[in-house]
Amino acid sequence: MKQNRKGLLLVVSGPAGVGKGTIDTALIERNPTMKMSVSATTRKPRPGEIDGVHYFFKSEDEFVKMIERDEFLEYMHVFSTNYYGTPRAFVEEELELGHDVILEIDVMGAMKIRESYPDAVLVFIAPPSMSELKSRLIGRGTETIEAIEKRYEVAFGEMQYMDKYDYLIVNNLVDLAVRRMECIIEAEKCKVARSEALINRLLGGNSEL
Repeated sequence: MKQNRKGLLLVVSGPAGVGKGTIDTALIERNPTMKMSVSATTRKPRPGEIDGVHYFFKSEDEFVKMIERDEFLEYMHVFSTNYYGTPRAFVEEELELGHDVILEIDVMGAMKIRESYPDAVLVFIAPPSMSELKSRLIGRGTETIEAIEKRYEVAFGEMQYMDKYDYLIVNNLVDLAVRRMECIIEAEKCKVARSEALINRLLGGNSEL
């Protein structure tokens, strides 16, 4: 029986080093119809980055005009230098095609998505412990001790928002975290609130579903 539902917008947040990207990549590899949201930015492309794949690269004038036309689900001006935002059209087109869309974003962006797209499902990825988070940050070997301490401090602030999310997953084992994400998606798609079209068809006696 076809259910013909729209895709699900899955908003994923968590502190740096918690493993959000690893989980999201594994989800997409295991679920080919799932898509990663592509953000727009005014920063210059880095070597190897492709427009429309890694980001939609925009001039500041283009970005501001998109803001004026309400073309973002959310956006932010980072350190008064570059703009970053989630284009509404890209997400809505994918959802209409029935593709689930993952939006990996910080807590402030997630709260804005909650306002602009209440149907979104918000998932917070947490570390097993704060000491484990610090170990992971150090283990990446990409930042100075001062930068790691700053990220650690920011993480505490971000985790104050955990109770604003729909689901909380502790990333202890990646495979388990991915499976829990899949369970969340499956459960959300079975909600009566997302099944209005199916209910109407069933009650209408359409046997061709």
